[in-house]
Amino acid sequence: MDAGTAEFDFLVIGSGSGLDVANAAANRGQSVAVVEKGPLGGTCLNRGCIPSKKLLYHAEVMETVDRADEFGIHADVTAVDFADIVREVNDDVSSSAESIHRGLRTSNRHTLFEGECRFVADRTIEITDGLDAGKRASADTILVAAGTRPAIPPIDGIETVEYLTSREALQLEAPPDHLVIVGGGYIAAELAHFFGTFGSDVTIVGRRAQLLPEADEDVAAAFLERYADRFDVYTGYEAVAASESGGEVTVEARPYPPAWDDAGERDDVTVTGDTLLVAAGRRPNSDTLNLEAAGVETDANGFVETDEYLRTTAEGIWALGDIVGEYLLKHNANHEARTVVRNLFGDDLEPVDYTAMPFAVFASPEVAGVGAREQDLREADREYATRTYPYEDTARGSAMKIEGLVKVLIEPDGEILGCHIVGPEASNLIEEVVVAMKAGTGTVWDIRESVHIHPALSEVVDRAFAGQFTRRGGAHDHDHHDHDHHDHDHE
Repeated sequence: MDAGTAEFDFLVIGSGSGLDVANAAANRGQSVAVVEKGPLGGTCLNRGCIPSKKLLYHAEVMETVDRADEFGIHADVTAVDFADIVREVNDDVSSSAESIHRGLRTSNRHTLFEGECRFVADRTIEITDGLDAGKRASADTILVAAGTRPAIPPIDGIETVEYLTSREALQLEAPPDHLVIVGGGYIAAELAHFFGTFGSDVTIVGRRAQLLPEADEDVAAAFLERYADRFDVYTGYEAVAASESGGEVTVEARPYPPAWDDAGERDDVTVTGDTLLVAAGRRPNSDTLNLEAAGVETDANGFVETDEYLRTTAEGIWALGDIVGEYLLKHNANHEARTVVRNLFGDDLEPVDYTAMPFAVFASPEVAGVGAREQDLREADREYATRTYPYEDTARGSAMKIEGLVKVLIEPDGEILGCHIVGPEASNLIEEVVVAMKAGTGTVWDIRESVHIHPALSEVVDRAFAGQFTRRGGAHDHDHHDHDHHDHDHE
């Protein structure tokens, strides 16, 4: 080993969920190194779920005030301190990141290397820029948890346009007059809701037929219908060119054939606005790491290849989080971190268990889901049964004057295959289904036999799992009753 190379028991690249594994190693007396090129805490804390959800709660408050007239309460918003809201959120985030930084810098159990790194040999990295540029380190065990960054699609002229990614959008101190968003998915949906609530006109251009292509088809359709009422939405369109002139951004888009059967019958569209946000997915940071030097293989999209234990193709090198690409969700990265800790320090290897991995979109309406989608089951030619129940048919939903639905997918014998929700508190309502699928028997009886508070909103989940299901797939396509249950709740 080169005399200028610092040696450690454990080294992690990235300070998001990988830091949990580093702390576990340090707690066991190992010498630990952490490599981080940006603010400490990873994407979620600094430019993802934490700042976005803090900002989105302000939009929820604003939306509540806007709806007050529906309840006979007449309220006017006299002012919105938008810049103060954004500064407060970003100050909170910066304070948390600095706290982690200070903790690592002063720790006698961790060594922090600040800067971007690349592999130069087997389990050996070099810092290529930043505060610690030129330093080298090696370790018996290395964890690659370097995350992802915004993907920029090949749009003609995009390099000549001043555009935002989600990172810059979360720091805007004034809402745009007219925001043009290229891309779909949860980032586009959440930021459209945030800026739209605070006065921006919003236009969305997305390649897929749905704004939320990862959601169940019925939930995605309901969400798109609501967004089409709020914003100018062009789904099934691919942005092909962008230009900027006189403070105005223009995006040209054409029908995207894979999304629509009638693509040839629709005209190209041109949209304009004063601000362009590109929210077209994420790409792994693996291309910055020179993984070939360590023998770490990636797939065709650049995500790190791992086995069921989260080991890479190189001896002593593990990976987790967004750079693995299984689920680009913070709670999944935390889950994978717990698996790596067990496998590094336990007696036996344990496969990572992705059973009942939920997701949520904190837009308006809120969306959440877990398990199989109906389109998945249909494409697999599986037999299944489904049932949908509306929020407004529960006492609480009626009182809230809201629309929404819970959709359940089960095996004919009652095993829960999936559950999908669109409406208020979807991210909370989905959790009892997650627990039933993961820790219970995994059948409708976990929900049916649990007492639900009346008249809480959770009754909409209870109702969705009771009563009449429709069997589909195979030779079955009819309704049947599994259990007698009152299908209304206004007493």
